[in-house]
Amino acid sequence: MNYYPGCTLKTKAKQLDAGARRTASALGVEMRELPEWQCCGAVYPLAEDEISGRLSAVRTLSAALENGGGLVTVCSACHHVLKRVNADMADNELIRRRANNYLALKKAYAGETRVVHYLEWLRDDIGFEEVKKHVARPLDGLKVAPYYGCLLLRPSDVMRFDRPDNPSIMEKLVEALGGVAVPFSRRSRCCGGYVALDDRESAQAMTESVLSSAVKAGAEVVISACPLCMYNLKNGAGENKLPVRYFTELLEEAFGLADAAKE
Repeated sequence: MNYYPGCTLKTKAKQLDAGARRTASALGVEMRELPEWQCCGAVYPLAEDEISGRLSAVRTLSAALENGGGLVTVCSACHHVLKRVNADMADNELIRRRANNYLALKKAYAGETRVVHYLEWLRDDIGFEEVKKHVARPLDGLKVAPYYGCLLLRPSDVMRFDRPDNPSIMEKLVEALGGVAVPFSRRSRCCGGYVALDDRESAQAMTESVLSSAVKAGAEVVISACPLCMYNLKNGAGENKLPVRYFTELLEEAFGLADAAKE
């Protein structure tokens, strides 16, 4: 399957990338990294006339289509940008025409690529029952708090990732791996995002509220799919400290692949 890693998974979030590749291989699927991919843009451009901020995403989406169709991502931010730009190219004639005119692609692109997050791929293409069959080292009742953050779920009419008010995809994955999913009230609240660059105090307050909620719910570990969330949760924890890990790391451990990865 076509795979878009994104910039951060090549630098600060290598564990997120490596875990996805190794567990996909264990499931019998090769993740083919798109050649010559570019940064997705990191932030989705809200202005309709901001075409330049969408172009790298359109190039990636078009390349995936030429390379056989669908596109899988693991980073929440990359997934968010690619999926929303894809919707723009399918539904907004102005954006579609301007982007295609600028890029002069061999074939005009109109949002044909299916963009899915790795979690969606596990749920919809593989199935959690199949995932369960590959568990070699169950999590043995570990209390895991799945943290969704902002980008996976919103806007729900475009992302169509899960129910925005009551998501369950990560909880079902945790249960398939033998853990106990711990729901907590702030699992889909913002961690502070890029506010941390300009107003660290405000971002830390937001991060602490997320972790405080997980602690009160009895969690032993928090999992995330977002490198930025991971950074804020690890660096703005304050008194409410919990281990924070990428969901692919937990998946890798349950598959019995973690020891081999360290060798």
